[in-house]
Amino acid sequence: MMLKHLNEVNDIKIHSVFDDEFKTFGSIITGYDFSELIAYMEKSTPIPESGNIYIPSDEGLESLTAFEEIQSGIYGGMPIQIGFCNGRNTTYNGFEYHKGSELNIAVADFMLVLGHTWQIESNRFKVGDETVFFVPKGTAIEMFQTTLHLSPCRTCDEGFKDIVVLPRGTNTPLEKKPAPKTQEDLLLLQKNKWVIAHPEREPLMKQGAFAGLIGENKELKY
Repeated sequence: MMLKHLNEVNDIKIHSVFDDEFKTFGSIITGYDFSELIAYMEKSTPIPESGNIYIPSDEGLESLTAFEEIQSGIYGGMPIQIGFCNGRNTTYNGFEYHKGSELNIAVADFMLVLGHTWQIESNRFKVGDETVFFVPKGTAIEMFQTTLHLSPCRTCDEGFKDIVVLPRGTNTPLEKKPAPKTQEDLLLLQKNKWVIAHPEREPLMKQGAFAGLIGENKELKY
């Protein structure tokens, strides 16, 4: 069993999203048919040779029946976008959060490193306070807006594929970054995207992310 194996090779406890520990981070989504979305992802989206690729809004995914069903049902009629994150990541790298829930649909198994926004102190989060979850292929989860997260981590050499649903416009460039009035304002990196990065995560640091993940940029083994 994959979860048993992941716990054997890592020095941190790996939980399942079906465990009670996940309840303060999100919920399992059932009752919706995501098979078209998953089939499209399997056929039409690549996993890069290295690193990750993230597309906030994908026309192919948004042309499928599930788009309207998710928008009208899960998001109560609010405008959404459906994109994807595919890659080979294995390290923590940092955290982000949004104002509004994020839906993730696992096209392949992956792990998520999660925290809570209330664990941030002075714009910093200490490695060791996180919780790691295994998300099995085919599982759909809602992550609450108070859940800190970032890229999934792979559980096999081939990498991961993750469908990502968010309020429309999230993770796209800001027209203008506002002058900060609060500590939280210092974390705003893109539209509806607040980020604390590990100082060693160069792609985020080059974008101007706040260096707020304190400790080792831990790697998850598989």
